Amino acid sequence: MPIFAHVMLALTYITACIVGGAALHRYLGVDLTIAGLIAAAAGLGFAQFHSVLTRNGAGKETDDRLQQLRDDVKKVAMRMDEAERRADELREEFEREIADRRETLVSEMRGLETMISRMSDSFETRLSTVRANGAQTSAAGSSALEAVRDALRQNRVDLHLQPIVTLPQRRVRFYEGFTRLRRADGEIIMPGEFLAEAESAGLLGVVDNMLLFRCVQIVRRLSERDRRVGVFCNVAMSSLEDETYFPQFLEFMRENQDLAGSMIFEIGVRHFNNRSSTAARNMGRLAELGFRFSLDKGEGLDFDLPELQSSGVRFVKVSGERLLSELVPGGQRPVSGIVRSIAPQDVSAVFMRYGVDLVAEKVEDEKSVIELLDFEIPFGQGHVFGAPRPIKGSLLEETAPPPEFIRRVKAGSNIGA
Repeated sequence: MPIFAHVMLALTYITACIVGGAALHRYLGVDLTIAGLIAAAAGLGFAQFHSVLTRNGAGKETDDRLQQLRDDVKKVAMRMDEAERRADELREEFEREIADRRETLVSEMRGLETMISRMSDSFETRLSTVRANGAQTSAAGSSALEAVRDALRQNRVDLHLQPIVTLPQRRVRFYEGFTRLRRADGEIIMPGEFLAEAESAGLLGVVDNMLLFRCVQIVRRLSERDRRVGVFCNVAMSSLEDETYFPQFLEFMRENQDLAGSMIFEIGVRHFNNRSSTAARNMGRLAELGFRFSLDKGEGLDFDLPELQSSGVRFVKVSGERLLSELVPGGQRPVSGIVRSIAPQDVSAVFMRYGVDLVAEKVEDEKSVIELLDFEIPFGQGHVFGAPRPIKGSLLEETAPPPEFIRRVKAGSNIGA
């Protein structure tokens, strides 16, 4: 309590006692001096007594506050200890996760190298046939074939990705992977320039597998950010029909079965319709692992939907222009358990009923996009949504086939000048 308050309190008590002393003098006849001394002493005594009581009360309050402060400090210390312990646990968990991911990556690369070693004999056999086939091709074909062979030897094989978006949101849901070969001067060799010659020479399997290796790695990178994003990977029908190569291909995909929801194998509609029993059986084996198929280059909507469903086909691509020309009264309609008189607005829903999504590909302008929205087409692909673009340089190096694969390709393609 402040000194001023103590002084005022003492004066109050003294004043009260003086009044009492005056009463003693007046009514009891006590001498005035003695009554005054008694009153002063009593006032001082009462003031001192009150002061002692006040100090004791303040001291107790102070002690209580100090104890509360000590308790709060203990709680803070306990929380800091708990935070430090949790931080240690998170650090250990992060280190374990890094170690596990590193071990998984090493294991995948070892498995990949093992698969490549087994697959190389098939590649070398195919590449060794180029000499005989090349002698029978035209000068233009030989030039294109030599360019392909040289690009494979020097690993000038790039991966381009084109987005496939949801409609109408235009959110990227998939990418389609395209293989692009480069000449020594950096010029791109377009597929139309080399596909026929490469197929006749048995090189499409080599090209497919370079694409496959990169797609697997790209899917793994994409899944780190969003597991809903997948990749369409083109595969030649000849690869599905090759009894020597396909078992190795199947084993590789079995080792990467965790990607089944994110990798879609794409083949042409014409090749699918003319597939052999061997190709159909091998497609079924991939479907059993959970992998799905897409058909591109569709020439209309006249598909047998039950057959697509049983074959593991989950996507059908038709050019936006062709699709719009079919979605008119009297246009082609898919074969299903429903009558063929399907309204244009219901076509997409009928496909979905069989687990098949329509993709409008080669969409080039906004007018086509608006028209497609009227028919509730779920997916779109084309330059209006994004052109195929090469993956970045660092990612290109990270997803390149292992050196063992490149070395064996070089050895197998060592044919003539």
